[in-house]
Amino acid sequence: MDRRGQASAEYLLLIVVILLVMGWLLVNVYQPSIGATMDVSIASDAKNAVTNIANAANLVYANGPGAKRTLSVYIPASGTFTSNNASKVIQFNSASIANSAHSVNASTSSNMTIENPNVTKGWYNNIVVEWKLNTNYISVTIDK
Repeated sequence: MDRRGQASAEYLLLIVVILLVMGWLLVNVYQPSIGATMDVSIASDAKNAVTNIANAANLVYANGPGAKRTLSVYIPASGTFTSNNASKVIQFNSASIANSAHSVNASTSSNMTIENPNVTKGWYNNIVVEWKLNTNYISVTIDK
């Protein structure tokens, strides 16, 4: 009888050791890779949002004064949109992409102004890209 009890205790101890090793692997090996994967996903979503806005601005520029386009984009992190008219670039700056200050940008064909440049994470369904009459720039209005 004692041998069966000893075998059961050894199997239970072996299972506990295996679970401890698997828990250690989960915490120390898999968790950092999951975080890195999420950072890549957030950066990709940010690049997609900036590219969609830049493409809309280029389309409005191609259509000429009076053209307007409304689009929806997903903003993956809180941040600020800026435009550098000297190099015709739209840029998104965020401190939460890749766990550090990061920015993504896309080229545009024209000068731009951005109204309501500070954004929070989430869907923005009413981004209006418009070339108003009697102006020489594209206006981007970001409203949630």
